[in-house]
Amino acid sequence: MTLLMHAIDLEGDSALQSRQPVDSALTAILLAYGADPTITLDGETAYDIAHRYNRSMAIRLLHRFTTHHGGVAAPDPGGLVDEDKR
Repeated sequence: MTLLMHAIDLEGDSALQSRQPVDSALTAILLAYGADPTITLDGETAYDIAHRYNRSMAIRLLHRFTTHHGGVAAPDPGGLVDEDKR
């Protein structure tokens, strides 16, 4: 697993075990510092892990940092905004 994949897995697993809301802060931080969401290991991507846990915030973050051409987009200089809190 990449660190990004592990973060998504850990956040999802922690929420399931604690029955608390999912916290996507680590995923957001890793993406902001340049983690590549397009890396595939053993046929699985960070998006696949987020989808497995039905992690809508992680999926939105991954889409935000991935261009339509499969490359990594530059982080938003304004910072990440939780769309649910607008």
